Amino acid sequence: MRIDINADMGESFGAYTIGDDQNLFQYITSANIACGFHAGDYNVMNDTVKKAKENGVAIGAHPGYPDLQGFGRRNLQMTPREIYNCMVYQIGALKIFAQIQGMAIQHVKPHGALYNTAAENPAVAKAIAEAVYDTVPDAYLFGLCNSELVKAGKEAGLKTASEAFADRQYTDDGRLCSRLLPNAVLKNHDEILQQVKEIIFHKRVKGLSGGWIPLQADTICFHGDGANVVEHTALIRQALEKENVFVRSVGAPA
Repeated sequence: MRIDINADMGESFGAYTIGDDQNLFQYITSANIACGFHAGDYNVMNDTVKKAKENGVAIGAHPGYPDLQGFGRRNLQMTPREIYNCMVYQIGALKIFAQIQGMAIQHVKPHGALYNTAAENPAVAKAIAEAVYDTVPDAYLFGLCNSELVKAGKEAGLKTASEAFADRQYTDDGRLCSRLLPNAVLKNHDEILQQVKEIIFHKRVKGLSGGWIPLQADTICFHGDGANVVEHTALIRQALEKENVFVRSVGAPA
């Protein structure tokens, strides 16, 4: 049994520091690197790729809506073609930084509101999948378990990785609860650990009403800007490895 642990990284920009990337790199296996539109900048992107290489962590592009003010968590009205171009622009930027450091883009994972829209909107999902295929065709497309994004990736001929969330509450239909709702983000370590174990060992997650939602996850996300994320990730990885779960990036050999 194996699982990939990913986290959103490189979200600092200019004079602003977000997250504790340096310490978090010790416990994750895949890094979703912000590409400058919702967070991050050219200096942070290059530095984050370097740190990932130093820590043996696979890298992926984490493109979002062009919404720095809203951290990419607000829906924008964009056509599928605009989304395609927006994705190509961001993936291309990270791809070059990766090449300079002798690294490959392992995966692409849309950020925030774009990710959630793509989970339900087939046209948006298709635009994203096409952008990934046209820029990094050998990369995995990360998408929410049982989502339109995973479906679109497969239809485009991409490798896909179905993603579950360690620290997010789920709706009864298997989507992520809005952050505007109370307790949408789990903060208690025991709750997070229990959710991760249910996902890995029982292939299910609990919805708002208490019912179980079946899912098959290849990768589990921890939010890099979350409270105590380094502590949570370290303890949970340790707990999983004690139960003989191999924690590896999705692209690593079996």
